[in-house]
Amino acid sequence: MTVEFAPVVERRLGALPASAEFLRRLDVSGIIDELCPVRDVAHLTHGQVIEVLVANRLSVPTSMVRVGDWARAWAVEEVFGVDPELLNDDRIARALDAIAPQLEQITGSVGAQAITEFGIDVSQIHWDMTSISLYGAYEDQEEGFPQVKYGHPKDRRVDLKQIQTGLAVARDGGIPVFNRVYDGGAGEVAQVVGAMKSLRKIASRRDFLLVADSKLVSYPNITALLDAKADFVAPLPAAQVPASVYAALDLERAQLVDYVNDRDRERDTPADQREVYRVLEDVHHLAGPRKSDPVHTLRRILVHSTGNARGQQIARAKRLAKAAEDLEKVQRGAGGRYYNTAEKIAARIGVIAKARRVKDCLRTTIGTDEAGRPTLEWHFDQDVLDAQAAADGWYALLTSLNPEQATTQEVFLRYKGQGVVERRYGEFKGPLAVAPIFLEHNRRIMALITVICLALLVFCLIERQVRQALGPEQTMRGLYPDNRKVRPTGRMIFYHLADLTLRPGTATSSPAILISRGVQAHLLELLGIDETRPRWLET
Repeated sequence: MTVEFAPVVERRLGALPASAEFLRRLDVSGIIDELCPVRDVAHLTHGQVIEVLVANRLSVPTSMVRVGDWARAWAVEEVFGVDPELLNDDRIARALDAIAPQLEQITGSVGAQAITEFGIDVSQIHWDMTSISLYGAYEDQEEGFPQVKYGHPKDRRVDLKQIQTGLAVARDGGIPVFNRVYDGGAGEVAQVVGAMKSLRKIASRRDFLLVADSKLVSYPNITALLDAKADFVAPLPAAQVPASVYAALDLERAQLVDYVNDRDRERDTPADQREVYRVLEDVHHLAGPRKSDPVHTLRRILVHSTGNARGQQIARAKRLAKAAEDLEKVQRGAGGRYYNTAEKIAARIGVIAKARRVKDCLRTTIGTDEAGRPTLEWHFDQDVLDAQAAADGWYALLTSLNPEQATTQEVFLRYKGQGVVERRYGEFKGPLAVAPIFLEHNRRIMALITVICLALLVFCLIERQVRQALGPEQTMRGLYPDNRKVRPTGRMIFYHLADLTLRPGTATSSPAILISRGVQAHLLELLGIDETRPRWLET
């Protein structure tokens, strides 16, 4: 008698167990289902669909098409209890449509749950906005939702319409506790106060420090923040501090700050080669647009960075070299075919001065030779260049914190966490692949971006969990081929978990996670996932 055994089909598992566990702790499905209920006869709730979409972004961050095919190849049914056959395009679209009107409540509730469940310190919040360029006309858009419009894109694609999103990131672990989608044409300056009010509601506190970029510094924003007694730190726009102010500063009087930036720390840069920061303090008077507006007097922290100074010196040298090359071509061609009049030479000089940004230091004289042909003499004004060099490396921070709350150095140290929000945007558009977006309706675009922001929240919480489990040193081996000790990042964690597979259980055996490398077992241990008894498979 021949006995036939059904083949055991192994499925890709990747980081699905970790994603499912953190989504459960965030109660994403429960929050969405309470706000967006479905009929009793529905096979899936909207919360289940959205959780699977979040896991999709964390597993295969490509354009969101053929999700059902992905779910069949991966252990989605085993981990999330969702039949892949139900994840068709129509069901996904209906879930996005359902959550769109409730996104503010969803993101607020999930953010508050993250703060409570994971004990996130929200005493310092970093805020910034970014743009997402979109192809298409988007002529028929639904009212009541953010509109796809032309704006000022970060990627400089002014030919494309865009949508914008804002992220509020806690300094504790760089966790994005709040997000919001905005019109493509919305001004960044005008969104700060609204975001602050929403953050206060989510964080259930009034005394957090808001750290933002220079777009926070406008008279209406500062007035609103001061009236609300909200503390803030932000860099002053370069145009508000003349270079002559920086050039007049005495670097020797500035206080040396005990701070090592992330780049030097990760590269283990020798102490004598690290970027050095010094700070001074004075006051800044911010006047309103009307004479009757009260003038705000605030602390101004003047910061000098040797790294910034070096970068500005290199950039200036490149600009001058390129300008000199262009000017020499004009000088050699003066009186020839292309530059046979003084007007043509002057026009070309204007283009060069603007393109190479040397207008303030360039000095030119257009004359004529004995034959009546135009000539050109030029040089760079050394006094102007010396003044620019004296201002290199300086920038200014504006804050409402008084000296009792934070010293000059402490204000600077609190601001330096602002880089974390930029890194999160890199992950938002990088490993989570916010683009391409193949959606026609602004309503669904808004919902999908929120789904990706939820994926970013889970991504960052997993990174934070691993680092906390490692202890104060927060480094581990096995992430890179040379086995050096590094701080684990979300990218590396998901990279190493990506090829985990699941062997489904049978009548005689339990389901098992198949591990091919020791670093995978270590990461699962740090995340609190037992590969021998996967509790997310238990019924």
